[in-house]
Amino acid sequence: MTSPPVRDKLIATGSAYALGINLRHLRALTAVASAGTIAGAAEGMFRVSSAVTRSISELEAALGRPLFERRSRGMVPTRYGDLVLARAHRIEREFEDARLQLVARGGISSAADVRSLFASILNGRRLAVFASLAEKRNMPAVAREFGITQPAISTALKDLEAGLDVSLLERTARGLVPTAAGEIVAFYFKRVLSELRHILPDLAASEGSLQGSILVGALPLGRTQVLPMAVARLLARHPGLHVATVESPYEALVAALRSGEIDFILGALRTGGQVKDLQQEALFEDRIAVIARAGHPLTRAARIDFDTLRQASWVLSRRGSPSRELLEQSFLDVRESPPVPAVETGDLAMLRGLLLESDMLTAISAHQLRYEIQDRSLVVLDFPLDRTRRDIGLSQRLGAFPSPGAEALMQELRSVVAKSKDFARRASAS
Repeated sequence: MTSPPVRDKLIATGSAYALGINLRHLRALTAVASAGTIAGAAEGMFRVSSAVTRSISELEAALGRPLFERRSRGMVPTRYGDLVLARAHRIEREFEDARLQLVARGGISSAADVRSLFASILNGRRLAVFASLAEKRNMPAVAREFGITQPAISTALKDLEAGLDVSLLERTARGLVPTAAGEIVAFYFKRVLSELRHILPDLAASEGSLQGSILVGALPLGRTQVLPMAVARLLARHPGLHVATVESPYEALVAALRSGEIDFILGALRTGGQVKDLQQEALFEDRIAVIARAGHPLTRAARIDFDTLRQASWVLSRRGSPSRELLEQSFLDVRESPPVPAVETGDLAMLRGLLLESDMLTAISAHQLRYEIQDRSLVVLDFPLDRTRRDIGLSQRLGAFPSPGAEALMQELRSVVAKSKDFARRASAS
């Protein structure tokens, strides 16, 4: 598994076929499916019938499957056509949502024909170029990334801005900075790219083959055991899949999830307003444990109390991290002062080394140090922190339509948890 940065993975894992899919062809697909005939679709699109026929033929050639049955009375989608239509309709809704947001917050006129404008962008590659430009804020870097010239990017950007009648990127001393409208366009372009990325995997899955890339936002509690086990089992059966993990703070992962850059997040579930547009599913319950090296003086203590723990030397995650906050709150809930760490680190390797080489204590999930606890180089001390219980599970964007590969990996994660005695199962999903 690889770990591309959140801001670069859109293009790093973008499949060539997805970037090449013609958006006008997809629009022709939905029009023909709706009208039932080429002539009806052509009339509704204000195009000649031969152009619509060519769009459908070129899309079928690009995807390598027949999308319609040609009958004497019209055109009927094949099973492949239905799969592509599902993504095409989602893309149309994303463009419509982009239009509504641009009217509400981006300063464009409600009369602007955004749908036609976005369709005229031609293909996913141009979507990806703008999305990358909005993130990297450096035209030479984007030009190198895509192998195109800066004048070509400038021309495409000017055309898009002229069609919307609003500025999308402003030039500053520090580079290009997206305007409010630019942020909206980049966000929805990423969502469209996500839908395009899933089209061929959808088709392959209908033929019994799982293919494509799965992008997982991996928080610490899933990375040591459950995710590696699930990935290994899935790839053993479906070697055509590719899995990429992204290790970033929760807030960055949620932003990437909302824009479609990653498929789902595995880790501690959250509550409150930050998850109002997310679908969460609890897989198991976890709690923080006090952990020390084997042979630590406290492993022989007849009793461990709060005073004993406060006098110990600690290595803890940084202030503000979920495990640190849970530990401190568990002390404060019983009116005890929490321990003050000698070392603060977000690096599990650093934490592991300090535990093994000193008499320091830590307080994190035992799952994160599972292998050291199994080989008895580290031990869990007899001081249960019951107030630190939390649900670990899957987070998806509400209304998302996962690729077959992503759905298969989530099912494998459920299976790993269900079959292992290491996890305390939840009675229901949230």
